[in-house]
Amino acid sequence: MKRVFLSVAALALLLAARSVRGQEYVRPPADLDRLVQELFAEIQSDQVPYEDLYETLLLYYQTPLNLNTATREELRALLLLSETQITALLDHRAAQGNLISLYELQSVEGFDLRTIYRVSPFVAVQSNAGNAARGPLWKRIAQEENNALFVRYERVLQDRQGYAAPDTTSTGRPASRYLGSPDKLLVRYRVSHQRDFSLGITAEKDAGEPLVWSPGTRRYGADFYSGHFVLQERGKLKTLALGDYQLQFGQGLLVSSGLQVGKGAETITTIRRSSLGVRPYSSVLESTFFRGAAATFNLTSTLRASAFVSRKRVDANVQTATDSLAEFDEFSSGFLITGFHRTANELANRQALRETIGGGNLTYTSRSSNFSAGLTAVDTHFDKPLQRQPEVYNAFEFRGKHNLAIGVNYSYVIRNIILFGETARSSSGGIGTVNGLLASLATNVDVSMLYRNYARDFHTFYGNALSENTRNINEKGLYVGLKVRPVSRWEVSAYYDQFSFPWLKFQAGTPTEGHDWLVRVTFSPSKTSLLYAQIRNRVKEYDVATAPGRNLPLTAPTQRRSLLLFYDTSPTLILSLRTRLQGTHYREDDGPQRTGYVLAQDASVKIGRVLQLSGRYALFDTDDFDTRQYVFEQDVLYAFSVPALSGQGTRAYVIAEVKCSKHLTLWLRYAETHYRHQTTVGSGLEELQGPRRSEVKVQARYRF
Repeated sequence: MKRVFLSVAALALLLAARSVRGQEYVRPPADLDRLVQELFAEIQSDQVPYEDLYETLLLYYQTPLNLNTATREELRALLLLSETQITALLDHRAAQGNLISLYELQSVEGFDLRTIYRVSPFVAVQSNAGNAARGPLWKRIAQEENNALFVRYERVLQDRQGYAAPDTTSTGRPASRYLGSPDKLLVRYRVSHQRDFSLGITAEKDAGEPLVWSPGTRRYGADFYSGHFVLQERGKLKTLALGDYQLQFGQGLLVSSGLQVGKGAETITTIRRSSLGVRPYSSVLESTFFRGAAATFNLTSTLRASAFVSRKRVDANVQTATDSLAEFDEFSSGFLITGFHRTANELANRQALRETIGGGNLTYTSRSSNFSAGLTAVDTHFDKPLQRQPEVYNAFEFRGKHNLAIGVNYSYVIRNIILFGETARSSSGGIGTVNGLLASLATNVDVSMLYRNYARDFHTFYGNALSENTRNINEKGLYVGLKVRPVSRWEVSAYYDQFSFPWLKFQAGTPTEGHDWLVRVTFSPSKTSLLYAQIRNRVKEYDVATAPGRNLPLTAPTQRRSLLLFYDTSPTLILSLRTRLQGTHYREDDGPQRTGYVLAQDASVKIGRVLQLSGRYALFDTDDFDTRQYVFEQDVLYAFSVPALSGQGTRAYVIAEVKCSKHLTLWLRYAETHYRHQTTVGSGLEELQGPRRSEVKVQARYRF
């Protein structure tokens, strides 16, 4: 009887959805801040390219995924749908035909209101009409609504040491100083349409970088430029990218970029990478993209081939050998990924190494899309050899000019289980492999498992498969995730990750191991309210002071335990409130326990249709830098802010979004950190006098 009732209810919803053919669902604005809070367990580092991830989410909002044409892989890439929900949607589409409205998702099995509300900003329901029906390409570009120019300015208001007058050190040498102004500038233009085209140009100058026109030193005004032109869905040509682009094949063991979350509060969908192929690049990170050309062709209905070539200069520290018997006369000790070129030393490392990359991918996907397998090859060549510092932990790092890595990947769906993995080998002979599964044990229980093994001599420069390290090298691990929805509106998610490092690492003079676990309990009182509590514990081994009479370093466990309480509510249509309490306990070996915490209160209010005000006031107190707190902040559109709060003080900011007209929108942001018991803030060239650091940011968007 229950099945009959549900079937009748679903049929009624389906008929109701199709009866609103003339009623178009208005997509709600993307609450990216809340989504990031849900996906990340906690942010503990400023070295992760969160800006790239944040921008990928924004691009999904700007060019929503068409549910009538989206493939299984594209739906997976949203990270918001389980494999069971994706299968149900594809089955519904096959049985009932194209969706008429997003309202129809209510009749798809497994799509509850919370899921629909989360996914609706990033998807749309459109007809399958071809792009050719819209006219010539130049005309489609000119008429595209998603067509905007961004101009951004930001600056720290206080004077910093790096901008002081020229001086000399105690040895009589000139003191290091920034060569440019403290202003940070960004100009970005982008026009795009999903499954059709994308065109973008970006220019950026960081604070301290000079605006210089010097072709001899490869400086042309702004310090960084990026541009791309991408065509999609032209018969057998699926994608053609010219300029800057990203690649995503397999599980990211060889090439991976964009929306990669890794271990986080979303314990199921985020551990698997989506093989999206060639995508446009428009971020301002200066080291996570390819520059050249890439293309993907549909050889048959089940076979797809991609080829790419990239040639660009990267920042590196180039040195000349002092020993006449050295293997290389000139070499680089490693890449520099900060993207800063403010001082004479930083400029000397700017674009010092030429990188040439070529490769391709061949992917077979069954007609049912339940099985896919691929072969990927990436050949990398540098004009100067790489040679790490002569430390023991660098014994198996890449050396030389050339690296060829070849990998195979697979994905197989059987009922409510998906098996996936990738295995690759680099020129050194080192092998890396990652294999996992996602399974729905019941309608309210999901599990995930992932095993990884990256040899100490496995080398890949753009890989980003799941790992505890920042790179896929010298690591073994087993990850187990769980998500349970015991009753309506309640959800429990957890994971446990056991890992080891078979060879030495920086700050670890012996092989080490560790573990990481997380538990989060979430309650959703309504579709606009969210409450969760989370605890996370991570134990890793590092070197401690060498014991008397001992030649080898002594490693000891370091424990970091974090507690997070978060509440998000919208008591009215114009007001939203968010409260966050975050604390950390940190202990090295048997030493004293150190603590840090931050309490933040956010508020956002809409005043009419033209003004929205958002702000935060936060209190923080940490014993030292090891217990520093990273807390995600709202920012102007396309910007990402995660400051490190250390010491004692307050952090506050306010943002005003003003819709001046149909075409013009302005954002103004002021942020200030006030430190107690400090007479200076920062160190080195970033040091400023006084207890306050204030930042101002202004952005304008003009939509053509």
